[in-house]
Amino acid sequence: MTTTGIELRRFATDVLTAAGMRRQNADVVAGVMVGADLLGVHSHGTTRLATYLDRVDAGVMALDPEMVLIRDRGATALLDAANGFGQLAASRAVVHAIERARAYGAGVVSVARSNHFGVAGHYVRAAAESGLVGIALTNASPAMPPFNGTRRLLGTNPIAIGVPSRRRPLAVLDMSSTTVARGKIRRAFDNGETEIPAGWATDATGAPTTDPAAALDGDLAPLGGPKGAGLSLMIDLLAGSLSGTGPVGSVVGLPDASAVSGTAHLLIALDPEAFGGADLFDRLVEQSLADVADMHAADGERVYYPGLIEHEQRERAERDGIRLTDVDHDRLGALADRFGLDAPAR
Repeated sequence: MTTTGIELRRFATDVLTAAGMRRQNADVVAGVMVGADLLGVHSHGTTRLATYLDRVDAGVMALDPEMVLIRDRGATALLDAANGFGQLAASRAVVHAIERARAYGAGVVSVARSNHFGVAGHYVRAAAESGLVGIALTNASPAMPPFNGTRRLLGTNPIAIGVPSRRRPLAVLDMSSTTVARGKIRRAFDNGETEIPAGWATDATGAPTTDPAAALDGDLAPLGGPKGAGLSLMIDLLAGSLSGTGPVGSVVGLPDASAVSGTAHLLIALDPEAFGGADLFDRLVEQSLADVADMHAADGERVYYPGLIEHEQRERAERDGIRLTDVDHDRLGALADRFGLDAPAR
């Protein structure tokens, strides 16, 4: 079952507007969500709408607050998201970062008191499309203990880096510091899947599991063992602590509507012209990407650089439509019924 990105974005915008969000802001949030769906990352896409609105209804998330810069020191700034949608806060922060990079060579914007912001790669792609290098960090609710630890403290805490290219698809790395994002496990469970790949998670006793239900009760596996755990800790320090939002391990996850999230982000933009020069940078990037993409593959198939698979996936989805599951459609249909809207076609 497929739908178009345009139709899905219209629907998500209509839902948020009907809920009371200003339409311009609703379209920004919807655009980030649909961007995830176009990449096939549905765990961060429009099917999360209901969860966000459940948090709003529970009083632990603000629907459409005023987000303001509470510190502005030229190249750096701190944005107070006022407990609003992370997609809107991060979108505004990357715009501020880009503006500062144009003026100072680098723009660094920290975001306090936010919420889950979806796919980190969305924001660095915006910077890269402007000819700048983009970096995005965010923290998340505890999903694993520190390496060799016994208490769940560290989040999936992703990092994304986007590098511009004038002639090739952008190089965009977007990865969590765990082997996989918890949202993929939750999506597998919601869709009735009985097995996930080995190495993704452990159960409540600490034993490795391939059962998505058991994995949701257990911990995620760090990416590369102590390296992933260390990366997660440092990302949280740079997002949560630098913004003054909270200490490591303090973020409240999306399904938990008992308290505000306390998520924080860090958005960075770098102008190549302020360093070795934009033209030289572009030539070196072009050579480097060609060296990777044009290399003979060990398995006889193909070599990809980060972002190339996602670029091709997005092109397919824009051409052929976004494929959603029955569970996805049921969730969107429930939102349509709630707000008196037409659901996306099956």
